Amino acid sequence: MQWFQQLYQTLAAEPRLYDWLPALALALKTWADSPEARHRSLQLPQHLPDCRLAVADLQQAVVLGQPGDLDASQRRHLELVLRQLMPWRKGPYQLADLSIDTEWRSDWKWERVLPHLQPLKDRLVLDVGAGNGYHLWRMHGAGGRLALGIDPYPLFFAQFRALHHFCPLPQVQLLPLGIDELPLQPAFDTVFSMGVLYHRRDPLHFLQQLKSLLRKDGELVLETLVVPGDDQTVLMPAERYARMRNVWMLPSVAALTRWLARTGFADIRLVDLNTTTTAEQRRTGWLNSESLAEALDPANPALTVEGYPAPCRAVLLARN
Repeated sequence: MQWFQQLYQTLAAEPRLYDWLPALALALKTWADSPEARHRSLQLPQHLPDCRLAVADLQQAVVLGQPGDLDASQRRHLELVLRQLMPWRKGPYQLADLSIDTEWRSDWKWERVLPHLQPLKDRLVLDVGAGNGYHLWRMHGAGGRLALGIDPYPLFFAQFRALHHFCPLPQVQLLPLGIDELPLQPAFDTVFSMGVLYHRRDPLHFLQQLKSLLRKDGELVLETLVVPGDDQTVLMPAERYARMRNVWMLPSVAALTRWLARTGFADIRLVDLNTTTTAEQRRTGWLNSESLAEALDPANPALTVEGYPAPCRAVLLARN
């Protein structure tokens, strides 16, 4: 549990999060006793070169260190370890001379979202379903006092631990937990949920959980897959959507707006609607699996291979 000592110290310094500590410590102890905590990937960050990289840029990209900060042996060692943590989905990252060209151009999504947000300066920010934490670094770069992420997948946590090993910022933290393991207290100024809602069997319950984590007048940033239609339109795929198994419900923007209103959110507005392209999500040398191109109908890229509308993502903001 040494990994979490810095986190505990950071939370203890925040009055709104201090009460989290007992419940969080219990959740992390339960996690430490679980099979997920013994996942092979979590052993790999311990074998990284023992050095530190200073932040070079978190506003325009995630760049840690400068060219030449790692010698040739350290760079080879670093790449060998990080390639054992494939697939790298969220990014890209630059570590000294090493570029990690991830499946997603997550920086493009951030550039679409950031101009619409309430300023993040000095805010407590939570990212639910943070993956390997790419957006946490950008949230801190935009001024967030604390950027805390949660994601239960061991590989993503291992990737974050590898990056944090080189640059252990106390203001950027990721927990290997899901939202069901969190104490649902109104602690955060901004809560992000990007690319999660369609993986939840009960999306309205999930929206209620997000709401319970926001202080009064806090801002929800919700990004999810949507389909065309009116306020009664919700697509439930038969088995898979774009080759993904765990997709449950894809609402229209109008239906999603109604879900948010019924959950108690106010000032709901659509700020971005974007059809995902194979320039933004694609196969790279850091991905050992298929990507978007293989999920689209080769005869009609406006459809998935299952015949559903191709992935289109909406970003909605709402106030608690």
